[in-house]
Amino acid sequence: MNIKEICQNILKKRSIDELVATSKKSELKKSLNVFDLIVIGIGAVVGTGIFTIIGTAIVGGESTGAGHAIVISMVLAAIACIFPALCYSEIASMIPVAGSAYTYTYATMGEFMAWMVGWILMLEYAIGNITVANAWTGYFIHLLKGFKNVLPDFVVNFPLWLRYDYTTIKNICITNGWDIHDKIPYLFGHIPIAVSLPAAGIVFLLTVLLIRGIKESTTFASIMVGINMFMIISFIIFGSKFVDPGNWHPFLPLHDPVQGIFMGAFLIFFAYVGFDAISTTAEETENPQRDLPVAILGTLIICTVLYVLVAMVLTGIVPINQIDIKAPIAHAMSYVGKDWFAGFISIGALCALTTVLLVYQLGTTRILYAISRDRFLPRGWRVIHKKYKTPHVMTWISGLAVIICGLFMDLNISAALCNFGTFTSFVIICIAVLILRKTDPDRPRAFKVPFCPWAPIAGILICSVLIFFSMKTLKTSSNYFVIWLIVGFLIYALYGYRQKRIEARGRILPKKQS
Repeated sequence: MNIKEICQNILKKRSIDELVATSKKSELKKSLNVFDLIVIGIGAVVGTGIFTIIGTAIVGGESTGAGHAIVISMVLAAIACIFPALCYSEIASMIPVAGSAYTYTYATMGEFMAWMVGWILMLEYAIGNITVANAWTGYFIHLLKGFKNVLPDFVVNFPLWLRYDYTTIKNICITNGWDIHDKIPYLFGHIPIAVSLPAAGIVFLLTVLLIRGIKESTTFASIMVGINMFMIISFIIFGSKFVDPGNWHPFLPLHDPVQGIFMGAFLIFFAYVGFDAISTTAEETENPQRDLPVAILGTLIICTVLYVLVAMVLTGIVPINQIDIKAPIAHAMSYVGKDWFAGFISIGALCALTTVLLVYQLGTTRILYAISRDRFLPRGWRVIHKKYKTPHVMTWISGLAVIICGLFMDLNISAALCNFGTFTSFVIICIAVLILRKTDPDRPRAFKVPFCPWAPIAGILICSVLIFFSMKTLKTSSNYFVIWLIVGFLIYALYGYRQKRIEARGRILPKKQS
């Protein structure tokens, strides 16, 4: 096989008509309406940012924080999302097929780019799930400690074996005079492994729930989102009574306003990761052409308004230098002497993070399902459960992968890797819309990106700048991202390419006469 033939193969596209025809034959059950989709979107977005990331974005982690200007950072992060969101809305209404950006890339750029985008999406969803599972463990332990007078001592005093955060474990060991090497096993001599029973437990339970059915999962998510929204709105209303406008001065960070605001935008962007999970459920939506655009844009608007209001109340209650970066909202209520309300906030945080875990796991399995259907992954992975009509094998694989990888993944690195994956997929989506506007201008579009081509170009430029900025700042994570891309390329070269050629020969060769 010569180089020309290889290039032709890796650039082979799947027609939109073929993709839509395949989705119509899908065994997945169509049961989602626009309300279900918005629940999925809010469930993916509202949670991680408010209950975990916002504190670090305000105060600053390794770099400078945004301070009271976190509101500007949130608006910038939303702007970075709005252009890709518009592009997702147009292309999802054109190609209502499972797989999200992977499927859209296959229709516009060919099989190799489709595989690489699918591989990057695994980084966004699976690694993001690990990050959120770590935060879930932290809030769960915080909640247990609130019941220390009720629960047995052995339950309250085992955070060493529950906590994923390696730094916390190390500090506990040093404080108690323990030898860290006697307590923490190491992989390859230098990668620490810590047990996170709550994270593993909740991921396992959500995996079982997803296998039972998409409608059952969204019903559960609706309950969790309802509790979460009640807690957040209660915080905004109740907390506004304790806001001191004097805490908002000075508004801009004193050190480096530009760097602080942009770094805050990069950190808070992780909170918006997941709204594109709505498009992964296209084959399970009753009216995808109408409902997908409404749900995607509606989710982004609702979540941005909530984030800005929470940030204003939080920074108005607690001075910047006293914000607790681990549990900022709960600590704000404790700061004004409302410990009982802080306990309710912890419950709301657990509900929110549980929903995020559920949606990320849902997105992971649906993307893997689409990739497996195209034979980039083993055929047995896409088997549909006869009773529940869900990809149960794929769901188990993704659930176990999150549990195992959660044993040694670092929180900060996994969050940054998730952002890299998201930014890259956003750039690809914007490019895909431009390509389809040129190659297939007459195809019906239930939703059209306004100001095209300028809006997709703006999305490409903004996300590319953020990728470049973050790679310069987070060198360790960017190195891991490059390694991830190399591994994906090797999987395609050694397995995926060959499987696609076998599939092509199977279509061409006539069936043998019996």
